[in-house]
Parts: sequence; structure tokens; C-alpha cells
Amino acid sequence: MPAYLIYALAALAEIAGCFAFWAWLKLDKSALWLVPGMASLALFAWLLTLIDSEAAGRAYAAYGGVYIAASLIWLWLAEGVKPDRWDLTGMTVALIGSAIILAGPR
Repeated sequence: MPAYLIYALAALAEIAGCFAFWAWLKLDKSALWLVPGMASLALFAWLLTLIDSEAAGRAYAAYGGVYIAASLIWLWLAEGVKPDRWDLTGMTVALIGSAIILAGPR
């Protein structure tokens, strides 16, 4: 599976898991939201182990830009808040940074 697909799936799993905790603590949802939230976070961690990298930190660093982009997509689609130009500029910078980390000669 290509790294970008693994990262995209990991971002979805992480955001969904974190949102479950957000819903419980901030939106007064049932504590039962934590069960799928924890499963989703475990899936996220497992997915990152599929990244072909010599060091975990490098895999996590490259993932950071993808997470930022996925979070802004979540903001727009799930929360109905359209990202502004500063969000999009920051996302672009983060994705460029991720690309440099992934494509750098080693």
C-alpha cells in the first residue's frame, strides 16, 4: 500500500478517534463514544507501523502534514467550518514539509 494512502487512512482513524473523545468531553455525549474512539486510535497506531521507514520519528514527522490537511478537511466536511486562507497556507507549508521528508535522498 502506498505511503500516501496509509497516511490518509491513519489520519482518518486518528481524527475519528480524537473526535470521539471530543464528543464525550465537550459535546456531552455518552462515555460509550470512547469504545470506538479507542479502537480507531489503535487502528491509527497500527497503520503508521506499515510505513516503510528506518525510524519511527521520520514516519511520524512526514505524517504531520497529512494530518493537518485531513484535519482541515474534517473541519469543513464534518463541522461545517470552511478553512480560511491562513488554514490553507499553513496546510500547504506542512504538506511541502512532509513531501521533503518523504522524498529526501537517504
